[in-house]
Parts: sequence; structure tokens; C-alpha cells
Amino acid sequence: MNRRLAAGCAAALGLLLAAAPDVQAQGPPFELGPDSERQPGVPRGEVVARSWDGSAIYPNTERDWWIYVPAQYREDEPAALMVFQDGALYLDETGPVRVPVVFDNLIHAGEMPVTIGVFVDPGRFTGDDPEGPTRNRSLEYDTLSDQYARFLLEEIVPDVRRTYRITDDPERWAIGGISSGGICAFTVAWERPDRFRKVVSHVGSFTNIRGGHVYPDLVRRSAPKPIRVFLQGGTRDLNLRFGNWWLANQQMASSLEFAGYDFRTAWGEGGHNLDHGGSVFPDTMRWLWRDAVSAP
Repeated sequence: MNRRLAAGCAAALGLLLAAAPDVQAQGPPFELGPDSERQPGVPRGEVVARSWDGSAIYPNTERDWWIYVPAQYREDEPAALMVFQDGALYLDETGPVRVPVVFDNLIHAGEMPVTIGVFVDPGRFTGDDPEGPTRNRSLEYDTLSDQYARFLLEEIVPDVRRTYRITDDPERWAIGGISSGGICAFTVAWERPDRFRKVVSHVGSFTNIRGGHVYPDLVRRSAPKPIRVFLQGGTRDLNLRFGNWWLANQQMASSLEFAGYDFRTAWGEGGHNLDHGGSVFPDTMRWLWRDAVSAP
């Protein structure tokens, strides 16, 4: 893992856990299965590093981001798309999720479609130390509006499409993240289900950081939207002045069930981290993309 990627991981982890007592940052051991390990004979995708410092939607910010291109990608066949917030955490092949490894294995096995992965770190203000805090993270991730969706759709995705073909089918567009990145993923799909219809939220911050605690009520009161949602949470998650993460995720699940959404949960005893989410990530992908692959 290169220095900039390591710095992004460290900065994002520090922001996630800075306010958490040690007991809440811990949890039982969660083991990774074979789908999260490199397997012989499985072709590896390519990861292309990018940077973005000319945003009109988040002025005076810069950020690192990466594109994963599976080995099976062909220019004559548009690929599916999945975007990850706190991208360096999900990209890290020594970390708890290891998205490129899982994607390589599942695409090779025909258990998910050929998918371009886009890994976007939160913005830091121009001139900030790249190893320092990503100070625009909460504004970007916790705000309940279409601003971050527009950032992806008007700036990041068009840049990806200059090089790679991505399908226009919203059923093959997914987005995921951890904590504030998890509620951000839901917000993007909630605001723009015409583009993103699949959501993965790991210990999502459906709490009152910037008003996210209203989502369970909004889900119950609004006409159902055509989105599929995976929620992961743990009993040792955060309990702060912004709210109780474990209870907030259960409230979201209850509202999704009431409103008739296609959703799935993974509950456990984990804390505010990616350990549990990473251990179930291959099965999460199988469930999320279950109708986007051809039967053998």
C-alpha cells in the first residue's frame, strides 16, 4: 500500500474512532473467509490512482480517489458501478474489507457482474497536510441533500466515463460506506434513485450529526423508492450526544420493513469499525447483485 493510501486510511480511521471509548471501538473477532483472500488462478483487476482538486460543488477541496477495473472488463460491454466513501479503507488489501480481492474472486466465479469500483476519500481543504484530518468529511457525508450525489454524478462519474464504459441501468449502480459514509450512501440513493439503487451501509450514522436521525420517519412517511439496502450494525457501536448508532440502525431496519423495502441486515456484537462488515462482505455482494448475474 503506497504512502498516500496509508495516510488516507489513517486519517479516516482517526475520524471514525476519535470520539469512541475503547470498549465501543472493540468487538469480538470476525474472521475473513476465502473469498477475501487471494486465490490461485483468479485474474487481478487494476487499480488506477487519481486526485481531484477542481470541484465546483465542494470548492477549495482536494482529495485522493481510485478506480478499480476488473480483469474481465471489455470496452464493448458496459460495466456495473459501485462507489465507496472513505475509499482508501475499502481499497486496502490488508484491511478488513479488501474490496478488490472480493471483487476479483466473485466476478471470476460469476457471482457478481463485471463492476467498476470507484473509491473516493473525503475532501480536505486545499493546502492541508494530506496526512491530517479530512475536514470536509462531515459536511459531505452527513448532510441530508443532493449535494454529494451531484458531486458524484456531475464530477467523479463523468471523469470515470472518459476512460471506461459504465452502464446506464440504475439497477447496476451501487454505493456503500462506513459510519457517516454509510448514511451518505443511503442519502445518495434516496435523493437519486434514478441513478443509484443499491446501498451498503456499515455501522451507518443514522443519528443527529446533521439531522440524519429523521430518516426512519421519512422512510415510513414517503412513497417507497426502488432501492435495495443492506445494513450492518453492532451492539458495541457508539453511544454519543449525537445518538445511539446501534438503536438508530435498528430503527432504520424497522422502517424499511414497514415501508416494504428490499433490505437485509447483519447484526452482531461489533463496534464502530469495519471488522464485522468485512467478514460478511462477500455474502453482502452476492445478495446485493443477486439479480444482476446470469444463472450458470
